[in-house]
Amino acid sequence: MRTHTRVSIAAVLAALAGGASAGVDAPTIDACDAPFQTVLRVAAAAPPAAAVWRDGRNLQWPGADRGKVFKLAYSADGALDASAGARLAGAERVLTLEMADGATAARAAAGFGYLAAGPVLRVADADAKHLAAMHTGQLLLVAEAADGTVLAATRIQSGAALDDLYRAAEAIPDLGVRVDGGAARFTLWAPTARQVSLCTYDSGSARAAAIAPMLREAGTGAWRASAPATLRGKYYTYVVDVFVPGAGMVRNLVTDPYSVSVSTDSKRSYIADLAQASLKPKGWDRHRAPRTVKAQTDMSIYELHVRDFSINDPTVSAPNRGKYAAFSERGSNGMRHLAALARAGMTDVHLLPVYDIGSVPESGCVVPAPSGAPDGEAQQALVSKSAETDCFNWGYDPFHYSAPEGSFASDAADGARRVIELRAMVMNLHQTGLRVGMDVVYNHTFASGQKEKSVLDRIVPGYYHRLDAAGKVEQSTCCDNTATERRMMGKLMVESAELWAREYKIDSFRFDLMGHQPRAVMEQLQRRVDAAAGHPVQLIGEGWNFGEVANGTRFVQASQLSLNGSGIGTFSDRARDAVRGGSAGDSGADMVKRQGYINGLVYDPNAQAGARPAADLLRAADMVRVGLAGSIRSYRMQNHQGATVALEAIDYGGQPAGYVSEPGEVVNYVENHDNQTLYDMNVFKLPAATSTAERARVQVLGAAINAFSQGVAYYHAGIDTLRSKSLDRNSFNSGDWFNRIDWSYRDNYFGTGLPRFEDNGKDWALIKPLLANPAFKPSPSDIAFARDAFRDLLRIRASSTLFRLRSAADIKARLRFVNTGAGQEPTVLAALIDGAGYPGARFKRVAYFVNVDKVAHTVVVPQVKGQRLRLHPVHTAVGAADARAASASYKKETGSFTIPARTAVTFVQ
Repeated sequence: MRTHTRVSIAAVLAALAGGASAGVDAPTIDACDAPFQTVLRVAAAAPPAAAVWRDGRNLQWPGADRGKVFKLAYSADGALDASAGARLAGAERVLTLEMADGATAARAAAGFGYLAAGPVLRVADADAKHLAAMHTGQLLLVAEAADGTVLAATRIQSGAALDDLYRAAEAIPDLGVRVDGGAARFTLWAPTARQVSLCTYDSGSARAAAIAPMLREAGTGAWRASAPATLRGKYYTYVVDVFVPGAGMVRNLVTDPYSVSVSTDSKRSYIADLAQASLKPKGWDRHRAPRTVKAQTDMSIYELHVRDFSINDPTVSAPNRGKYAAFSERGSNGMRHLAALARAGMTDVHLLPVYDIGSVPESGCVVPAPSGAPDGEAQQALVSKSAETDCFNWGYDPFHYSAPEGSFASDAADGARRVIELRAMVMNLHQTGLRVGMDVVYNHTFASGQKEKSVLDRIVPGYYHRLDAAGKVEQSTCCDNTATERRMMGKLMVESAELWAREYKIDSFRFDLMGHQPRAVMEQLQRRVDAAAGHPVQLIGEGWNFGEVANGTRFVQASQLSLNGSGIGTFSDRARDAVRGGSAGDSGADMVKRQGYINGLVYDPNAQAGARPAADLLRAADMVRVGLAGSIRSYRMQNHQGATVALEAIDYGGQPAGYVSEPGEVVNYVENHDNQTLYDMNVFKLPAATSTAERARVQVLGAAINAFSQGVAYYHAGIDTLRSKSLDRNSFNSGDWFNRIDWSYRDNYFGTGLPRFEDNGKDWALIKPLLANPAFKPSPSDIAFARDAFRDLLRIRASSTLFRLRSAADIKARLRFVNTGAGQEPTVLAALIDGAGYPGARFKRVAYFVNVDKVAHTVVVPQVKGQRLRLHPVHTAVGAADARAASASYKKETGSFTIPARTAVTFVQ
């Protein structure tokens, strides 16, 4: 593609804008190898963006005085001078705005209830034809006095205006590169750009081979170019000339937001047709996922990080450790572990992010080798020093949403390898009996603005990110929040998820901070991924309600309470907090004092917790039952005071404890990658004298409650091997050292040094003596017990649909808690599930018990008196893990069950 007909971009813009000229020279091929940003013309410092376009014609200036003359001023080159007290200067076009009438203002108000009061202004009908061109340069909203002097000026947040002006862009079917027939077709949405050019390269590192102009579609704001299909397997970037407030006219060399693969460190986008045979592992087209999930409640999920899985496994060949390819080594300890979980009843592996991330160098990353005392500082110091250059990160740093991450590939420089190897990993997991879920982070990007690793903002400045009242990017999710309420950001999210479902056979998705997405967009995404996959694709996510979108401030959120009835699952903090004690945000003494249901609340206080009222344990038991009942709003049970109440009437910090309509809408868990592992949390909370064998039993109790809970069961990788992160509360950037897993079951890595100071330093005085205490380090036999007992729990859950009831109606009709009310034994959870006539039940009745106490308890269940019940076959099978469970007993003459200390057990009829 070395020759192309040159078109006049200035002429295109002139036609669009009614006479405006681009005023910028077309780039030469040297621009394709230039730095990521070149400032072509510097503009004056920009004021904050305190005004907001409500749609293509109406805007609002919160806090402004209505009794002024308001004007919209435009300069192509950023020459506007709106100094207070002087007359406006440097404008190429000035539009005097009308005050919008009440009806117009009301129609444009949807989604803007968060704005403070201020005048709503309207562009006159006769001036509307100028707006598209004006958005390609500097725009200021100016308030003038009667004598024409400037009183105040502000930039205007443009997202809603671009959505309205370019509404047709939402229907563009081919953003990105499409290679079919004899052509490669490139499409980029950049409605505010002056000109866009396409650069192509023969490799990820070669100098540019060609540059060609792209043509702009006036109706959509998209730019297009075509080239021969022989470019397949080569690379490309875009040169985008765009006005950036506060910077001026900027020439950005940028990758494609719709990249399907990239070169090393994401410098260039890869030209590919993902349907081509060379990008598929052998057998890919015929390959199908295991048919183990018929309903969302069938899911038992193991959350796993690709690098964690194998980097510490010596049975994986050295080149494959930490890579997608490790999953191809079926005889490795790690793959044998996953296969055993699948045989026991685990249905899904959910992978922490495998899309392209910005936080790990794809070439030349380092692997530090820490050492030191169990409570030493040296390990974390070395890990922290190399945190930005090492090979590890959780990956919540999206760079290109639809391209595979290269640090997991055998060759990051080859855009094909990462595609092939990720697909092969999916195949290998499927063939092991596990479906594959993907953790996605559409709620923020790694960077915004004009930073080198910013993609979206360097193409359409100010559009893709959610802005605060001054026009700064919101960062409530830790990073630069995306505005998925914007048409084209929502489109990017939906079409990216579609691609993963269609092209990589991803079976389910876990959405990071899903509460920052609109419910309507998530429901659209559900429909689209189902259609792309040709079968239901399960969606779950974090439905936390916080930040600038909290309580529906900007839209109806995909959050816990707002998703009720959607069928999309959210993680429940209700039972999690009751089981573990305290909350995820606890630090210092609270982590010790706030014991939970499984680690001693009231019945086994630690030295710091002291005596607690008996009612605390009773309330915790009720909250655990909420989780066991699937958090169904309308499910009714007897609470600890003896009243029969709906779960939505039970208070959880001012919210209803029961918050979902159907069990598929709740995800039950007691640990995941965030915060401390369950083992580490129990180090804080269990009395110090608790033996490691008993600590292992407590770990299994937490897993058992999850296994017996209606809804989706979610487990963090290593919960079954007593995984420790040396008390690290946030190991996202703590390197391989603090994130290791031992698939040989010899070590859980407790006491491998103080965790990173950045997230744990304020608690070092508390942590240090715990890490130094060898009594907290489990033995291989403790790890083996937890491993095998966990697999038995999976077998029990998989054995009957009664643990995975399909609907709220089923749960209300069949699940009954016993040992409730004011006279209960509060350390024993007990329930009966009626299986008569239920598809897949296998048993007429199931009775399960969880005794968290240090002593055995006998519970009388009058409902089963005289009936024949026996221990679940898993408990009595040869090789059953838990001898205590096998010693539990039932007397039909009295309907009494004797449950050993710290034991979860199931009886069946």
